[in-house]
Amino acid sequence: MAYSELIKSFSRIRDYMREFYVYGFKSRDEFARKSARSYDDERRRLESWLGDAMRFRQTADGKNVFISIDSRISRHNPLYAAWKAKSFTDGDITLHFVLFDILASPGISLTLAELMDRIDSCLRQFQHPRLFDESTVRKKLKEYAAEGIIETERRGKTVYYRRSAGESIPGSDILDFFSEAAPCGVIGSFLLDKADRSEDHFAFKHHYITGAMDSEILCTLFMAMQDQRMITMESINRHKDRITENHVVPLRIMVSSQSGRQYLMAYTPRFQRITSFRTDNIVSVRIDEACSRFDELRARLDGMMPHLWGVSTQSRSGQRLEHVTFTIRYEDSETHIPKRLEREKRCGTVEHLDRHTSRFTADVFDASEMVPWIRTFISRIVDISFSDPALEQQFRDDLRQMYAMYGLEGDEGG
Repeated sequence: MAYSELIKSFSRIRDYMREFYVYGFKSRDEFARKSARSYDDERRRLESWLGDAMRFRQTADGKNVFISIDSRISRHNPLYAAWKAKSFTDGDITLHFVLFDILASPGISLTLAELMDRIDSCLRQFQHPRLFDESTVRKKLKEYAAEGIIETERRGKTVYYRRSAGESIPGSDILDFFSEAAPCGVIGSFLLDKADRSEDHFAFKHHYITGAMDSEILCTLFMAMQDQRMITMESINRHKDRITENHVVPLRIMVSSQSGRQYLMAYTPRFQRITSFRTDNIVSVRIDEACSRFDELRARLDGMMPHLWGVSTQSRSGQRLEHVTFTIRYEDSETHIPKRLEREKRCGTVEHLDRHTSRFTADVFDASEMVPWIRTFISRIVDISFSDPALEQQFRDDLRQMYAMYGLEGDEGG
């Protein structure tokens, strides 16, 4: 039988999921942050959600458990199951259905006192009726109003409550794609559960599923950006195991096409600059006061975008922008190489010198972000130049070490 205990707070579950499956699953003996009983409880809870996506391997140190997904078979993110488990008391369930049954008629709008009378009248039909006080009902209505499923209207000093109008649900194909490709895709997954399901039409060669755990953080960030407000967020430094607090203006969410990793681009008043934060390192977010400079700061980020290769906004060499250029040569049978250069150039430019030679040029804030990509053209690079001498020296030293490792001699390019 599946482990069925439900949860109230997702932050703790998010922490366990990352600890177990993203940053390396720990055995029962290695996980020292909580008691062994807590470890067993959380492990069983996660296993009940992940089901067939879990695999394990027996080693000399014990059993290692991990997530294994074949995207040809599993088209949907299994981590969304964690968001669909929530704890409700008997009172929560009873009050929920009674309230929405009373407010089910179109156009009906009632005061708190009228609702209390109807709730009591409804529940007293049972042999052992559950009674609710006015404070409990008011808090529940306030919670539903904040979620947008109850509307309030003030008439003089009296507040009236009614059900919000229903919204049409997009087609299943739209939700299917959104749920697996967009930030906060868990919202699409919830809606997809309510839609008329048809055959799945999408499969993903690179399916980045771990962003599902950051959905609550992302949703709060989007709300703050929509209302042009500042935030206070706590971020963890995993190398130092230290949490720091930052008061920033959230400006944009950027997603890596290579790794699926999500970043917050934000203005930090303390340092007076725009910088990036990994969303999986953000522990909590609190929305604060309005930011009168939001449009100005967003425009500043837009002006920086043509020189961003990744998310780094600071030059390591001290230059405002770093210049990179390299030339590659290819054979007649390798026409895919210049096409790939055009497809992946991002903010750079490509000049085709002749049928076998192309030159790439870019001016970026941090050229070191480009190095892993440039390395994929090694053996075809005939000339390369960085405006940062230290970075160019490091690039060439890495090539020399590679030649030495394989017992080769040759020009490292350029």
